[in-house]
Amino acid sequence: MAKATLTQRVEVLSHKVNGLATLPARIGSVEQELKEFRADVHADFAVVRAEIREGDEETRRYMRVLYEDLVERIKVMGEGIDELRRRP
Repeated sequence: MAKATLTQRVEVLSHKVNGLATLPARIGSVEQELKEFRADVHADFAVVRAEIREGDEETRRYMRVLYEDLVERIKVMGEGIDELRRRP
């Protein structure tokens, strides 16, 4: 392998430096994409949290209805037992 001449070495170095010159713009672009991605993820998680809260509230309402129904049934059963005890 022949040694590169000084001119060839300078040309290679110049090409590499020109390539490196584009890095700040490319890095800025990647930074912007990451910021947008983070904002999107944050918004999506906020939606998921809101949906879970809505589901939790719906479950609580359903559990209250079931509880009230159970209390009413126990009350009716107790009245029935009291009536049976009063019979001769």
